[in-house]
Amino acid sequence: MVAIPRYRAHAGTALLSAGFRPFFLLSSAWAALAVPLWLAFYAGDGTVPTLLPPPVWHAHEMIYGYAAATVAGFLLTAIPNWTGRMPLQGGSLATLAVLWIAGRVGVLLSAQIGAAGAAVLDLAFPVAFLTAVAREIVAGRNWRNLPMVAALTLLFAGNALVHLEALGWTATGALGNRVGIATLLMLISLIGGRIVPSFTRNWLTKQRPDSAGPAPFGWADRAALGLTAIALVAWVAVPDAAVTSGLALLAAAAQGVRLARWRGAGAWREPLLWVLHLGYGWLALGFLLLAANGFMPLLPPTAALHALTVGAIGTMTLAVMTRASLGHTGRKLTAGRGTTTIYVLVTIAAVLRLVAPLAGAQYLLTLSLAGAAWSGAFGLFVVLYGPLLLTPRVTAVTVRAP
Repeated sequence: MVAIPRYRAHAGTALLSAGFRPFFLLSSAWAALAVPLWLAFYAGDGTVPTLLPPPVWHAHEMIYGYAAATVAGFLLTAIPNWTGRMPLQGGSLATLAVLWIAGRVGVLLSAQIGAAGAAVLDLAFPVAFLTAVAREIVAGRNWRNLPMVAALTLLFAGNALVHLEALGWTATGALGNRVGIATLLMLISLIGGRIVPSFTRNWLTKQRPDSAGPAPFGWADRAALGLTAIALVAWVAVPDAAVTSGLALLAAAAQGVRLARWRGAGAWREPLLWVLHLGYGWLALGFLLLAANGFMPLLPPTAALHALTVGAIGTMTLAVMTRASLGHTGRKLTAGRGTTTIYVLVTIAAVLRLVAPLAGAQYLLTLSLAGAAWSGAFGLFVVLYGPLLLTPRVTAVTVRAP
């Protein structure tokens, strides 16, 4: 039964009432639009008026465009819970969103406005966001989450390295994108290590109280975090070195053990949970493929890269966006058919992108299908969750999830 929603009186400015609202909407819309734009350019059907080399632009916009906005939405919503302080709202939140949009326009049109102008426009957002997060964490004396400040600093540095190439000063575009990817993967390992076992434990306690819950944080988690950090540093610095392959194999094994300890098999009935385990599983698989490519290159290097990006980053961001949007707008924490379809589509996108290099003459077709599935997943998020993000929180908890 669906209860009639009742809205809070002050919620006329719902979009700017919490960070997840504008940034989840912006990130998903850009993820859905940027990939078809890239595919059209790749197929020779159009041009992107940017000074960045096409592959660098594509990676940059996925990392510092869509993924950075998702991180902003998550942190701006989580930090008030961590610090006990008021969330960023209203004009301040709108300013951050406008800066992010200006960055996307600046990078896209950098061939017309110049590399320096594009860099200023694009780097304004990470500087402002980093400043806001650091201020809140320090003011709230929330020292446990200082690593978030370090992560945002790395995202700024990686973005700046890409712009240095656009300025013609150094050939650091690929390095900057690797810094961004590595930072996002480390955030998945850190934050995923908190939320995946926690949400799984809560669900199992209610639905299957007699089953064994996720193992508590311990040696396996510390080993996985440490090995992942070391492997990512090596991948950023010397991606083709033999030592990187060895470290990636150790990280894959450690992440696999960590994931197995979270008892995900017991929560397969709830898509909001199994998608978290699936997304984290892509992280372990990506490291495994990264190692295999160094020892026995049966697959091209892009296979590991896209397992980590389309698979791990894409799946985990959608998992977090859907769950957070449901919970913070007053909906029941369960996935409807539409949300489950989102998860299926992003999984199809990851698998197709992984095997596309093996498709021979059908490579472009497979690549296009992967892009269509990716855009379908994020576009469906906009369609289903846009109304939730644009309207006030409901007070009736029995409203059906999309």
